[in-house]
Amino acid sequence: MNSLISSNAKRWKEIPLSILDLVPVLEGSDARTSFQNSVDLAQHAENWGYNRFWVAEHHNNPGIASSATSVVIGHIAGATNTIRVGSGGVMLPNHAALIIAEQFGTLDSLYPGRIDLGLGRAPGTDQLTAYALRRTLNQKAEDFPLQVEELEAYFNGSSRIRSVPGEGASIPIWLLGSSGFSAQLAAYKGLPFSFASHFAPDNTLTAIQLYRDNFQPSDVLKEPYVMLGVSVIAADTDEEAERIASSQKQALLSLRSGMPTKLQPPVDNFESLQGFGMNAGSEITASIIGSPTTTREKLEELILKTGANELIITGQIYSHEARLHSYEIIANMMG
Repeated sequence: MNSLISSNAKRWKEIPLSILDLVPVLEGSDARTSFQNSVDLAQHAENWGYNRFWVAEHHNNPGIASSATSVVIGHIAGATNTIRVGSGGVMLPNHAALIIAEQFGTLDSLYPGRIDLGLGRAPGTDQLTAYALRRTLNQKAEDFPLQVEELEAYFNGSSRIRSVPGEGASIPIWLLGSSGFSAQLAAYKGLPFSFASHFAPDNTLTAIQLYRDNFQPSDVLKEPYVMLGVSVIAADTDEEAERIASSQKQALLSLRSGMPTKLQPPVDNFESLQGFGMNAGSEITASIIGSPTTTREKLEELILKTGANELIITGQIYSHEARLHSYEIIANMMG
């Protein structure tokens, strides 16, 4: 047996696995079908033992249907029973903090003990759309920590303005990031940190170390807790996984080209597509793609390298059946 697998087997069995779903809109399909597929995936994930099911805020992207993030969270939470459901994340600068407090206070009232609030500071879109969302682009990086504090004040009741629902709610707040900024803020505030390794793999180790080195215990967390976002596409063979993964690679390529599309069917010759060599970035090549054996080896290596406390898995897969199968393969590694 591979020595890395042998030495890390116990660690692998103990680590929680979660899902980050982008609610993909498929070429030839529509958003309604996307929501139905995501509910089905969440229900399967609950049965397979996944810890959380998060959806992410994106805008002006025809391939992602989770723009009204809190609405989607409520829909999925209402169709499941025990799995935690949350945002991975809500892009806080796009919103008034009071609105988010009220929305998530409502979700917590409807589904107590099951709602997570992951916060990001990127717009989740292009600058023109960000302006349409905010009506201004004057916010600075320094505004994000102030927004987080304002949101916390609504939840803990220290604000002069009352969030109803929301005040007194015990909703875990996570900070999300792809750089050192949110890592340091999460450390300073003693909050759990989720790093988008699938989006910024080159920054992973630096950001995690910043978080751990600067962590200050808080009322909500005594020790640093890192959940690592990782793109994983698993199938019965390495060859089939690579073919399935071509849909995600096409989506990343179109996004980097500034022309996002609906999620495209897989192709056999992705590397020959026009623009691949010029626009292929590290996030395209950093995904874990392969058979159960290949996937497990790479995931265990990642856990050993990063010391992650939890993994949150994402994967853009065109066929819903192949998508379910991929997450089932990963779930079967938990036991």
